[in-house]
Amino acid sequence: MGLGNVGRPHLTDSASENLGALDPPTKPGLVPPAKPGLKPPAKPGLVRRLYNWVLHWADTPYGIPALGVLALVESSVFPIPPDPLLIALCLGASHRALRFAAVATVASVLGGMLGYAIGAVVWGSVSGFFFDYIPGVTPEAFATVQGSYERWGFWAVFFAGLTPIPYKVFTISAGVFAINFPVFVLASVLSRGLRFFLVSGLVYRYGEPIGLFIDRYFNLLTWAFSIIFLLGFVLIRVVL
Repeated sequence: MGLGNVGRPHLTDSASENLGALDPPTKPGLVPPAKPGLKPPAKPGLVRRLYNWVLHWADTPYGIPALGVLALVESSVFPIPPDPLLIALCLGASHRALRFAAVATVASVLGGMLGYAIGAVVWGSVSGFFFDYIPGVTPEAFATVQGSYERWGFWAVFFAGLTPIPYKVFTISAGVFAINFPVFVLASVLSRGLRFFLVSGLVYRYGEPIGLFIDRYFNLLTWAFSIIFLLGFVLIRVVL
């Protein structure tokens, strides 16, 4: 079933259309001269480009599969969480919000199991790649997570799955440190389910303003989540 109109409420789409309407037509192959006193628009940063790439799937017939794949890989390697795409899909088809949340939850838990397998089976061969190239995965983070596992177990995984703390660090390290697998899966199901169903429920209840708010204040929210991300690790190190 197609989802061709799912992502239309976003500011980025309407802004692009409005800007296109204001510019005069140009001949193919010719670039209009820059207007005096105006600087060319800055190129979006990597995080913003990844965010836009994630969101564009909501305007395709592959929105639900893309949500599943994104939720799966975010649990082990990908830096952008599935929440933006989940919100876009819910905005376009609010009557299916619970279905979208269920897809994200199942895929994220499966991705967590994949991360666990990476840590338990092949970590000795791939640890250098993860430490060098995967955001949030560092030796210091692993040492902190190990201490939280030893003291809190279930609640360490639950807290990571619910908050902006990088879940991938906990999924991979759970395999490295041989955390009880059924406990790990149960904590993942409860925390990821609570997070995604809460997001879907809010969008279902409040609709387009939530999506517009996220799109308008994306940079501010990115900084806010980054601060929470860092404070989460500080909290684990100092309090737990």
